[in-house]
Amino acid sequence: MLPIRNPLRIGSMGAHCRLMNVVITGGPSSEPIDQVRLITNRSTGELGVILAEAFWNRGHQVTLVLGRLSQFRHPRASYFDRNEDLQRMLREIKESKSVNVVLHAAALADFQVTAVRAGDDDVGQKKIGSEHQMLSLHLMPKPKVIAGLRAYFPNAFIVGWKLELEGSRDDLIREAFCTTKGLQASFLSKPELASFLVEWGEGGVRGLP
Repeated sequence: MLPIRNPLRIGSMGAHCRLMNVVITGGPSSEPIDQVRLITNRSTGELGVILAEAFWNRGHQVTLVLGRLSQFRHPRASYFDRNEDLQRMLREIKESKSVNVVLHAAALADFQVTAVRAGDDDVGQKKIGSEHQMLSLHLMPKPKVIAGLRAYFPNAFIVGWKLELEGSRDDLIREAFCTTKGLQASFLSKPELASFLVEWGEGGVRGLP
């Protein structure tokens, strides 16, 4: 397990704060190319672990689900491989209507491999031999997991993440899902963001019946 950088600094919970049921996803999914090879991404799972520890430290109930290839691990986490595995695990969460907050930080596959070809020949799903000089992968888009989260968790606050590598800070702010008041806060580290989200979630839950 890799160590968490920048340890959390979170204040004590107020006595009037109701404990929350929180679901957190993190890390990468993967898509098979053949029986031994796969496509994945560089997500480490660090943010998911930091978020989960922030809520655990305040006494909240947390379900943490990480991609199996995450570099950052946690003994209380469950692990998934493909997007479909994560969807199944989320659907199977008991008492899903009682979930207050969903933080969907997993970096999931946008495409799946539909065919692997050597020239005009489909090499199939078996292990691809090294004798091939050139291969092409045929990809098709996968459904977005985040689109189904409202059906799984009808009463939850839901937050999603999207990695953007291009554009200025102003461009990113324009693309972000901010409130009607615009940008509310910015953070220099993942632990600072986690602390904010705990306070934000607790503030929302206080207003629930």
